[in-house]
Formats: sequence, C-alpha cells, structure tokens
Amino acid sequence: MTLVFYIFIAIITFFAFLHAWARKEFDISRTVVINRPKEEVFNFVRQLKKEHLWMPWFKIEYNGVLKYDGEDGKMDALLYWKGHKHFYEGTQKIVKLNQGKIIETRLLLVRPFRLVLLEYKGLKEIDENRTKMVWGIRGGLAFPLSVMALIHPVDKAYGKDLEMGLKNIKSILEAKNEKSPVASGIPK
Repeated sequence: MTLVFYIFIAIITFFAFLHAWARKEFDISRTVVINRPKEEVFNFVRQLKKEHLWMPWFKIEYNGVLKYDGEDGKMDALLYWKGHKHFYEGTQKIVKLNQGKIIETRLLLVRPFRLVLLEYKGLKEIDENRTKMVWGIRGGLAFPLSVMALIHPVDKAYGKDLEMGLKNIKSILEAKNEKSPVASGIPK
C-alpha cells in the first residue's frame, strides 16, 4: 500500500512539474493576401452569420445548433453554438471593431471544458484591390491543457485550421470577383 501511495505522489508531482514548466499562454496566427478591396474583406469577415461558409470548425461535419443575437457584424453581436464534434458548446461575441482594420471576438467554450480565447482578424490594404489578412487566436492554457500542449502544441493542432479558413475566405471573395460582369468582360 505504501508503494502505491509513493507512486501516486510521484505521478502528481511529475504532472505538477510539467504544468509549472509549460507555457500557459499561446498566440497562433496565419496570413493570406486576398485579391479584393479591404472594405469588402472586412465587411465579409466581421459577419458571424457568414462564418459557417468559411470557418473549418463549422464548415466540415457540423450538424448542431447555431443561434445569433444582436446586429450581425456590430459590437456585441453574439453567436451561440451547440453540438460541435470537438468544441461541443460555446459562444462568440464581437468585442472590438476598428472599421476596416481589426475585428476581435471573445470565444467562450463551455463544454467539453471551460476556456476563454480571443480571436482576431487584422486587415491591411496592399493596394486598392489587394488586402493582407491575419487571422489568429490567443488565450491561456490551464491544467491539464498546458501539459497536453507540450505533447501536441496549439500551433500544430490548429494552425492548419487557420490556413484552411483563410484559403476558404480567399476562394469565396475572389470567386465573387470572377463572376462580376466587369471581370468576365460582360457589359453592365
């Protein structure tokens, strides 16, 4: 019985050491250049009701509930979801808008664990028809997520999702350009 007790204490101490050693904060982001004017990109990505069109977490295999509150694309607009395969239930609320430049939302994951994250999208005009967009997520990692991140880093776990989301936004917005009468050579 004493040996089991010491093994148990050793395991707890080991995980406590890993938690103390691990990074408690993360900030991951990806960047893309979209061949559309900055205002058009901004007006598209600020709308919570359009996220299911491009965000990988909602676009692939999502059959759950999506509810909206507030004026979409404005401060305090809210998205509630339930039924996601990995992030079962949570909310996303617009907490900062800087017209044409920055959109920040607070993500609150309720289940399977409680986690608060800041999701941000930054836009910079390269020229009148090209926009550089950064999409990122930052937040804190409590135990046991901090220890899990040592084995499977957050950047590795979700970086490809950010890349896919930006690729989807680029495809959607640039396809709109190809269908316009001016781009296709059809007179107005």
